[in-house]
Amino acid sequence: MPIESWKGGEIDVAVIGAGAAGVGAARQLQRLRPDLSILLLEASDRVGGRARTVHPSGVGGTALDLGCGWLHGARTNAWTGIAEEVGLSVDRTPAPWSDGGHRLEQDDPGVKAAGAAVNGFFGRAYAYEGEDDADLSTLVAPDDPWSERIHAVGAFMTGGELDKSSVIDLGRYDPGPGPDWRVRQGYGTLVATYGLPVPTVLGVEVGHIDHSGAAHIVLSTSKGELRAKTVIVTVSTNVLAAERIAFWPHLPEKIEAASRLPLGLANKLFIRIAEPDMFPEDTHVMGSQHNRRTGAYQLRPFGAPVIEAYFAGDLALDLERQGMEAMFAFSVEQLKRVFGSNVGATLSPLIRSAWAGEPFVGGSYSYATPGASDLRGVLAAARDNRLFFAGEACSRARYSTAHGAYETGAAAAEAVAKAL
Repeated sequence: MPIESWKGGEIDVAVIGAGAAGVGAARQLQRLRPDLSILLLEASDRVGGRARTVHPSGVGGTALDLGCGWLHGARTNAWTGIAEEVGLSVDRTPAPWSDGGHRLEQDDPGVKAAGAAVNGFFGRAYAYEGEDDADLSTLVAPDDPWSERIHAVGAFMTGGELDKSSVIDLGRYDPGPGPDWRVRQGYGTLVATYGLPVPTVLGVEVGHIDHSGAAHIVLSTSKGELRAKTVIVTVSTNVLAAERIAFWPHLPEKIEAASRLPLGLANKLFIRIAEPDMFPEDTHVMGSQHNRRTGAYQLRPFGAPVIEAYFAGDLALDLERQGMEAMFAFSVEQLKRVFGSNVGATLSPLIRSAWAGEPFVGGSYSYATPGASDLRGVLAAARDNRLFFAGEACSRARYSTAHGAYETGAAAAEAVAKAL
């Protein structure tokens, strides 16, 4: 429920950031404490955060998710029930990379060996019992013939290269029991639709939070001053680490935690197909089995005439900086390996994400640098029982997911409801 003309004022609860955590916190508060006045503040021009659905022309009206797209751990994922609650359709087709899904080359002996090597890598991460943390590259034997594939899949998981990422943190990752499902209308549509009942101000940047006073927290924004009894901050770690929001008194432990839980990067390029019958529906293929700088390609999701190309880590950052044509050229070269040298004639670039350059986000999802996994708890800790924090990076086991973000937002809302 966007508020068009807003110039500040006074409120019970201010929620900063209208992504999955902020929307989840606001809706939970509305349910728990309908007596409270709540305001959702969002710096961008839309609700959804890193969940963003688009409907480009020429693809039959298919909803395309530029951010999160899968209901991971769908049976226990809160957004699965919310989707049904708000009248959206949950598609239960198995994810193409999962058991029962459709993967090209899945019977190839090399592909099976690569999959076994990747599973072994994750098994070592989950079984790690060292007292000291390490980076994930230490779990890869230098002479492993599938080391490049392991590095590629590791980057897809964390958004960062293995030598930057914590073994202990990955060992704690648990999105919940599978399978992975999708929302036909888009994950971004789901978050935005769920946020509709919340009074929201778009295009408002919070630059300063003064929590020194006993009666109110004072928020200085680009559209006026707001006084709130409590505040829930749900912005990304990259925004916090860059001190885009200044706190008084200072919160050095939050800034340090955010800086050591940076956002990795995963970007998508959607490619239009002029002759869809050339490609099987809802099928997954890797661009390369032997190079960590590879894309993963989902062919014709929902049967739409598109290919979803997915890039992560350093490759994603390099291609984002080079632009959509470079992303497209890279994808075509990789798809030639599977579909032949003439495949490019039927393809054209449609739309891409560029999350590193999103000014109010700065990346895709958080990973922990070695030794920083416990800082997720530091990031999530409330201050003086009136300044609260939420977001996927605050989740110990479900970081990087929209339902992890939702759960931390709901938990913050419950704390606020008790505090007031």
